[in-house]
Amino acid sequence: MRQSLVSGQKPFAVVLACVDSRVPPELVFDQGLGDLMTVRSAGTVLDEAVLGSVAYGALELGIPLIMVLGHESCGAVSAAVRAEQTGDQLPAHIQYLADQIRPAIDHVQHGDARIDSTITRNVGMVRKRLAAERDLADRVAAGKLAIVGARYELHSQRVHAIT
Repeated sequence: MRQSLVSGQKPFAVVLACVDSRVPPELVFDQGLGDLMTVRSAGTVLDEAVLGSVAYGALELGIPLIMVLGHESCGAVSAAVRAEQTGDQLPAHIQYLADQIRPAIDHVQHGDARIDSTITRNVGMVRKRLAAERDLADRVAAGKLAIVGARYELHSQRVHAIT
């Protein structure tokens, strides 16, 4: 299989997922080498490097699907919610992650429900930001690209769509 991929790749989806070691997209979706282009960042935070990587898949490789995949019990989202509640500053670059997640924090919910809701809202926020990128939006408008959100549940090992 590896030898057949030496001459090129043609993955069918870009999956922007969290770095959590419990959520490897190839295993979550039962896919093999060359099937998915995976881009991972803690909390699915979308910075310039991550955006460039996702865009490369869609624009240069012509991949027709981008999925933003959040997951249950996300540590980066939990840290962002806790830092906002306590006012504590997180160490080094972890504060950057929390700052990027902060706009998705659900201020209506409390406790674990706030974290759970924020995980889902963060996926939606990142998906909308990707869809607003001009080059990606043009491909969506032309029917050449879909950008979707989903969430992986650690306990049930199921993935469900987030609209």
